[in-house]
Amino acid sequence: MTMARPEQLTRTPPGRPGILVRMLAGGLLLSGVACSRNDAPPAAPDPPGAAGAATPAEARAIAREAYVYLYPMVQNYQTIYQFALDPTSPEFKGPMNTIVNVARVFTPRDTTIVTANSDTPYSYLIMDLRREPQVVTLPPIERNRYYSLQLVDLYTHNVDYLGTRKDGNDGGRFLIAGPDWSGETAPGIRRVIRVPTQIMFGQFRTQLFDPGDLPRVEAIQAQYRVQPLSAYLGVPPPAAPPEISYPAITQARIATDFWQYASFLLQFAPPLAGEEPLRARFARIGIVPGGDWPAAGTPAGILAAVDDGMQEIRADLDAEARKLASSAGLFGTPELMRGKYRERALGAWAGIYGNDIGETFYVSYQVDGGGALLDAATSRYTLTFGPDALPPVDAFWSLTMYDAKTRLMVDNPIDRYLINSSMLPRLRRNADGGVTLYLQHQSPGEALESNWLPAPAGPMGMVLRMYLPQRAALDGTWVAPPVAEARAAGTSP
Repeated sequence: MTMARPEQLTRTPPGRPGILVRMLAGGLLLSGVACSRNDAPPAAPDPPGAAGAATPAEARAIAREAYVYLYPMVQNYQTIYQFALDPTSPEFKGPMNTIVNVARVFTPRDTTIVTANSDTPYSYLIMDLRREPQVVTLPPIERNRYYSLQLVDLYTHNVDYLGTRKDGNDGGRFLIAGPDWSGETAPGIRRVIRVPTQIMFGQFRTQLFDPGDLPRVEAIQAQYRVQPLSAYLGVPPPAAPPEISYPAITQARIATDFWQYASFLLQFAPPLAGEEPLRARFARIGIVPGGDWPAAGTPAGILAAVDDGMQEIRADLDAEARKLASSAGLFGTPELMRGKYRERALGAWAGIYGNDIGETFYVSYQVDGGGALLDAATSRYTLTFGPDALPPVDAFWSLTMYDAKTRLMVDNPIDRYLINSSMLPRLRRNADGGVTLYLQHQSPGEALESNWLPAPAGPMGMVLRMYLPQRAALDGTWVAPPVAEARAAGTSP
């Protein structure tokens, strides 16, 4: 996500439109890309043993398989560490089991999570559920505002959502429990959400209508609450679990110590049903929960084979991520993503913490309608929505600009990083009632500047987000328009 990556800019093969023509809600659409069926657990497990029990060829194959399975966990941990475990990090938000509100939207200054949205101020809640469940309270809010709490396990599954789509806007109290809890539902709890890992990542999104709406968003954020179940019940808490020595992590260290981080994290993520054979296979190259890697005495040939497998699969994932046509199939519940390890890895590679498509549908632009990569150093572009063809949503939509190299937002003289549906009254309309957006590095001129989404002076990409998408967006009835090249840079639009 690279760093922890939300929604990646994607491309389709040359010769096809620069966006997905058919968007399927139930599965990933790739062009010439192998999916997770090749990474499913083997029917019969290899016998577990020391790292040296595998041949170099086996170690290479297992490393590829293990990297696909473990990559999302390691990237997730990097964000968790920076946000909740390292007070010296410039990205530190607050300790675990504490809600931390960020009463602003993302800008180019935010660099931990890439391709982040700039529509909804975030609040963060990273939970350690080993000791006891946590009770989360959402306040009631107005009917026309969207809010949600996305609950992500260590594997990066979207375990569940609280808020507008699933619970309405009336608020309530919700119990978040880890895999080892077996208590009774407490009085006053609307729903119990069971998380399959002991550590998890949560983020609230609160819709911001315009800059003047920020005080209202802050008032809503201030009413988000979390407390241990024992405090909610007014009883003594359970005994504290053992202290954890969390290892420091950076993107550079992931490149050198990936397997050590992965082994550390597995102790907080019990295998899901049917995954025991897969975990036993990983143990053949020394990847075991809480273990050290490499294990003492691992032959040099095995270590070299493991590294070769990792480098190969990294290159494969990067190539596949560039061919993704939409977010469909990349994110979902543990049940929905069962066995879809490659899709899960691609989701984390392309845009970690992406929403389920029922919550948010993403259309990613990295190429124009002719299949050429978008580059604002050499071209100017437009995106036109017809008079009756705006993105169909029950909440809102937005189009956000990114630097295609860094996947971060773009500094610009008007501090505009997106155009969204709340801006429609201020956008210039075409003669037929449609809307054309101008996607370029330099201003298109004062008359068109209301519709200008500033681009970097180089490779660019965009993500169109549709919050609470309507059926037309999911079944392909509505098709997102392609990016059109206007004129070469330096000419008038």
